[in-house]
Amino acid sequence: MSLSRRDFLQALAIASAGGMSLQSNFANAQSTAQKFYDLPKFGNVHFLHFTDCHAQLLPIYFREPNVNLGIGAQEGKTPHLVGEYFLKANGIKPGTRDAHAFTYLDYVAAAQNYGKMGGFAHMATLIKQMKANRPGALLLDGGDTWQGSGTALWTNGQDMVDAALALGVDVMTPHWEMTLGEKRVMEIVNGDFKGKVSFIAQNIKTADFGDMVFNPYVMKVQNGIQVAIIGQAFPYTPIANPRYFTPDWTFGIQEENMQKTIDEVRAKGAKVVVLLSHNGMDVDLKMASRVRGLDAIMGGHTHDGVPTPVKVKNAGGVTLVTNAGSNSKFLGVLDFDVKGGKPVDFRYKLFPIFSNLIPADPTMSKLITKIRAPYEAKLNEKLATTEGLLYRRGNFNGSFDQLILDGLMAQKNAEIAFSPGFRWGTSLLPGQAITRENLLDQTAITYPYTTVTNMTGETIKTILEDVADNLFNPDPYYQQGGDMVRVGGMQYAIDPAQTAGQRITDMRLNGKPIEASKTYKVAGWAPVSEDAKNAGGEAIWDVMERHLRDVKVVKAVKLNEPIIKGVSNNPGMAPI
Repeated sequence: MSLSRRDFLQALAIASAGGMSLQSNFANAQSTAQKFYDLPKFGNVHFLHFTDCHAQLLPIYFREPNVNLGIGAQEGKTPHLVGEYFLKANGIKPGTRDAHAFTYLDYVAAAQNYGKMGGFAHMATLIKQMKANRPGALLLDGGDTWQGSGTALWTNGQDMVDAALALGVDVMTPHWEMTLGEKRVMEIVNGDFKGKVSFIAQNIKTADFGDMVFNPYVMKVQNGIQVAIIGQAFPYTPIANPRYFTPDWTFGIQEENMQKTIDEVRAKGAKVVVLLSHNGMDVDLKMASRVRGLDAIMGGHTHDGVPTPVKVKNAGGVTLVTNAGSNSKFLGVLDFDVKGGKPVDFRYKLFPIFSNLIPADPTMSKLITKIRAPYEAKLNEKLATTEGLLYRRGNFNGSFDQLILDGLMAQKNAEIAFSPGFRWGTSLLPGQAITRENLLDQTAITYPYTTVTNMTGETIKTILEDVADNLFNPDPYYQQGGDMVRVGGMQYAIDPAQTAGQRITDMRLNGKPIEASKTYKVAGWAPVSEDAKNAGGEAIWDVMERHLRDVKVVKAVKLNEPIIKGVSNNPGMAPI
């Protein structure tokens, strides 16, 4: 089913009139909805893009970070801008819908005002409208789709596979998909997706002979114009996630092979070449400067909502670099005008998806209801209530991360706790119940084991230094795109601009310096080693369910954050 532009705008007006807009006046409500999602067709080659939805089928709250530091050459540049710096750089007025969608500013009040965002049923409606006046438009899925919710975990990703097919995904590249294991990934690619979705990655090869595991690219014809989409899976999958999930495959950035692949599709007649990437935006920006022949990189992994494409010069001309946020909050629309065998102009719009402005697609709604039905009671079981805002996103800590740290220390009787710097995980507003579904939104992974380890102070420092280098290495090709490990119980200082091994100082526990040779009891979860898996530690969600039932009401959480040195006036950091 496709909606005509008229039908779509009429549906928006009905949604607004039904009390789903903030405007008290019907005419204003209708106008707001129509103007916000009215995007006239431009050009003759079209791409729609979403990424990092992390299995969020329903509308959600998701607070953007107030800390997203750029260090060295990256300071003050996209995507390392937050709050008012972000608004100014992108020409967005404070207090608007866009300001709420793209920043953390006045988050609770704005969320209560504008409502939840995303949801596959609402995104489906927008996609159908965009496709209705863009013949041949291709829908690109940037990965991190099959993981991040209770239903995705319990169905082994099948819920998201079915939803992606219903959404009309044409092309996909992966990351967290790999944590379902090689066998399950191939089962989906060669079964559910066969003949329907092109699953592409130029940088995944067999470990024995270096053969391509998936097609490196796919070529399509849009309105008589040959286009190519090249896939780039997350390069550090076997490092950031357990190696045992993909023992027979290798990953990596593979820049040289990328150039060969671009040259190959150009030789085959591609007039427009797009990279569907899960590198992370800083890596994409560097790659765009070093390879020639890419018209655009439509990126993901670092969850950056970037409304204005970055134009990167290289030996072949200019490459547009975009990133489409996370959690089903956004849909990117890239239109090229191709004349004389090459793009001569473009338009780009990153749409925030406000679920109270866009009517839900009935077919997708029915599918989501069917998917959730067997699990609804289990998902909705109340574990506790929160008095404050719970969120995850930010370079150093988030209030839901702090809640997990507190739970680990309390339940495992540990002095210190570590929690991974994951960027996925929805937000909860003050006064909301914390349900099992909310907890799984933060913890639903296939390696959920908790650990309790006796670590020396020296080992603790080594761990913190290693993660800090992954985040703040001045060379983007050595960045893995997550956030800093969250730390409970212990305080420390960090200087992100220092060299590797020299960033972490002044580690203290209860005000006393951490001693290099002394042993401390440290709790954690999501270990990547196979030994930790075999030890069979209690799942993090079981630990946290127990903790939440114990506390009943989660008071406003005080973040345990490091002292951050050398970042005064950095536009990637704002106090709250």
